[in-house]
Amino acid sequence: MNWLDEVKWDAQGLVPAIAQEVGSNDVLMFAFMNREALARTAELGEAVYFSRSRQRLWHKGEESGHVQKVRELRLDCDNDVVLLKVEQLGHQPGIACHTGRHSCFFRLFKDGAWQTVEPVLKDPGSIYK
Repeated sequence: MNWLDEVKWDAQGLVPAIAQEVGSNDVLMFAFMNREALARTAELGEAVYFSRSRQRLWHKGEESGHVQKVRELRLDCDNDVVLLKVEQLGHQPGIACHTGRHSCFFRLFKDGAWQTVEPVLKDPGSIYK
C-alpha cells in the first residue's frame, strides 16, 4: 500500500495539517493538504499546503521567505490529521502567520473576550507584495 493511501482524505480530498515548531513546541498554524501537497512536502522537506481560497498548492514562504523546514511528518491515530514538526525559517524569531506574528494562534480568550497576546514581529505590508 502507498503511504498516501493510509491517510483518510475528506470529501474534498483534503486532510487538516498542523505545523508545530521543533524545540518550542509552539503550534504555528493550521492549514489543509491535498494528496499532491503532502507528497511534495515529503519530497522537498519543506511544507507545501493546499490553499482553499486560491485553489492551488502553496509552498509556505513562497512570497514571504518564511519557509517551514519539515523535520518530522506524523499522522494521528485516526489517520485524518497530519502533524508537521517544523523549523520556521526566515525572519528571526520565526514568523509563521501572514499577520507578521510568530504563530497564527495569537489571540487568547480571557475575561469574556478575545485578546491579542503576541506582538507583530514584522509589518505584513513589508513581507508581501
